[in-house]
Amino acid sequence: MAACGEFLQSTREAADLNQYWFSQFTIETFVAEIVDCGGRSALVSSPSVYFSLPPQSREVSKVLDFDRQWQDDPGYVFYDFNAPEDLPPELLHAFDFVLVDPPFITHDVWAKYATTAKLLLREGGRLLCTTIAENAPMMQEFLGLSPAMFRPSIPNLVYQYSLYANYASPRLDRLNAEVDA
Repeated sequence: MAACGEFLQSTREAADLNQYWFSQFTIETFVAEIVDCGGRSALVSSPSVYFSLPPQSREVSKVLDFDRQWQDDPGYVFYDFNAPEDLPPELLHAFDFVLVDPPFITHDVWAKYATTAKLLLREGGRLLCTTIAENAPMMQEFLGLSPAMFRPSIPNLVYQYSLYANYASPRLDRLNAEVDA
């Protein structure tokens, strides 16, 4: 997974945007989930995962992000969570897999991201979201998501995130040794 290592080595986190990258193992786990699902994927505020996708997956995927440093990439779509419904019409209900990793964990921000996720996801699509464990009731309320056993490693984030999904996965039904050793 050379693309993952290249992204992590060449792309600095932007604290002013509350950008913190997942570890390489966590990115590889998410990429495997996306590849196994097949079809189109939307990576919302998740550029580290998007830029780590294999070429054939990336060609049918989009990264929705506020940071315009990637605007020259053909899969880039500018996204401001303060305008959660401001999406190109061709993206509506167009994705088999949506990964959401907001820069903030508050109820108000998650309400906006939940709106976007519902607009992007195809009926029967897979949804994977990251936030703190204390937000589990909110993930259930907004999106009908259940916690997964796997917890993502985000090396430069001071608190631990959990993972929430609308589907079962053997890969996500085990502990991440980077976090839960």
